[in-house]
Amino acid sequence: MDIQIDPHTLERAEERGTNEEEIKEVIETGTEIPAKHRRFGKAKVYKFKQERHGKYYEQKRVEVFYIIEENLIITVTVYVFYGKWEL
Repeated sequence: MDIQIDPHTLERAEERGTNEEEIKEVIETGTEIPAKHRRFGKAKVYKFKQERHGKYYEQKRVEVFYIIEENLIITVTVYVFYGKWEL
């Protein structure tokens, strides 16, 4: 299935600390998470091991929410959380 990343989603994703490559990777290989309003969600934890806004974080969790129209995945929004998760 093709993936279409909405320009607004990509803009917010970059502000939050992720990029197009990670968004696609989350959709393709991430773990399913609950979503509302006929949307789908997937998440993936990445090693981060650097500072963001003056604080050090071991990992980041990228969550992507999307819809499916025919054979096309269209992103709705992306969230990025920083911290440490059990893998």
